[in-house]
Amino acid sequence: MFQTYFPIIVLLVLATITAVGMIVLSQFIGNRKRTKAKETAYECGIVPVTDARERLPIKFYMIALLFIIFDLETVFLFPWAIVYRKLGLFGLIEMGVFIFILLVGYFYLLKKGALQWE
Repeated sequence: MFQTYFPIIVLLVLATITAVGMIVLSQFIGNRKRTKAKETAYECGIVPVTDARERLPIKFYMIALLFIIFDLETVFLFPWAIVYRKLGLFGLIEMGVFIFILLVGYFYLLKKGALQWE
């Protein structure tokens, strides 16, 4: 039984030693000089102009939610396409209902102007 788990135990020990070693070495070797530039928030290399707690328009969140919804749609389409022949007419009708519900939501968002960037 021990022979079965021995490689896993060795891997876990080596990974732990590596992680702890990197943390300890960074404390000894690393530069810890604090400057004003290091204390500011990092915004993709751009100097921060406003406070990080600035309120964002709801459009950003709506676009993110739309991306997640339509991304999940494609996740469900791939397995359905693989087993389409096994599901037969029932699978076709169910996927049609699923796509119809998503299209209703899509056209609702178009009508509300959620996809128009100002």
